[in-house]
Amino acid sequence: QVQLVESGGGLVQAGGSLRLSCAASIRTFSSYAMGWFRQAPGKEREFVAHISASGATTFYADSVKGRFTSSRDNAKNTVYLQINNLKPDDTAVYYCAATWKSYILASRVGYDYWGQGTQVTVSS
Repeated sequence: QVQLVESGGGLVQAGGSLRLSCAASIRTFSSYAMGWFRQAPGKEREFVAHISASGATTFYADSVKGRFTSSRDNAKNTVYLQINNLKPDDTAVYYCAATWKSYILASRVGYDYWGQGTQVTVSS
């Protein structure tokens, strides 16, 4: 059974940083591309970042470019999301997701597995 477990969320002041982690219990983790999404209260879940299976390719939503960086360690079955210069609008539950698809996937549709999310709250 595939499990994705996010961690690293918390309460942080605007301008601060966080690093989110997503640990995957997938035997062939290095074959999966990974995505990060977030969902703020009362809003739909939105795409944040995508990283290819090898980690060589990343893609970000325009709203987070320059502040968010995704990376992965396939030896540890873990993907990361470094968030810098946090803003109150970044407050949301952050989810990681896994997909077999080899192309950049910036939509919720197409991801095969999802984690339960980790809360990020940014105070002004």
